[in-house]
Amino acid sequence: MRNCVFIVLIFALFLSSCKKKNDPDISGTITINNDLTLDPKLQTYVNYGFLFSQGKLVSNVGTPKPDITIDNDGTLDNLILQAKINSRFSKYGEYANAALAEQAFNNLNSVNIQQWEDWAFAIKPNQVWVFGTSDDHYAKIRITSTISETRGTRYYAECTFEWVYQPDGSLTFPGK
Repeated sequence: MRNCVFIVLIFALFLSSCKKKNDPDISGTITINNDLTLDPKLQTYVNYGFLFSQGKLVSNVGTPKPDITIDNDGTLDNLILQAKINSRFSKYGEYANAALAEQAFNNLNSVNIQQWEDWAFAIKPNQVWVFGTSDDHYAKIRITSTISETRGTRYYAECTFEWVYQPDGSLTFPGK
């Protein structure tokens, strides 16, 4: 009997330690693009952008909508990160190479932004941006690569970036 109780306790301890983590990521690397995908349920084309609070790609017709999407200015010259209403961007810096951009990104622990923009214009690799969400949370973004080209009859835009989101509403970013 004592062995049975012991085995049941060990099994219960094992099960309780196997709970799945449900908290969204607050940092990572993601790629967004302006591809349109046919949604079979809605029978319409949708685009996917990035939602920082959930740490994942979400549809531009879903709820909640993405914080940012990528597009271009109608040429192959300028890629633009667009945001929801009342969201904003500030360029923290542009660097000569990936190592300097990564160092600046990693050293960016807190900011005091005086000038915000409605979108991030002319994005390219080795830039660091600060993003303010419509609900007053912030993220830092390091652009690692971009693609701007013609695909079929459309201008294709793609951006890969490293990001860190602060979920507490301050302008202080959590460490890695």
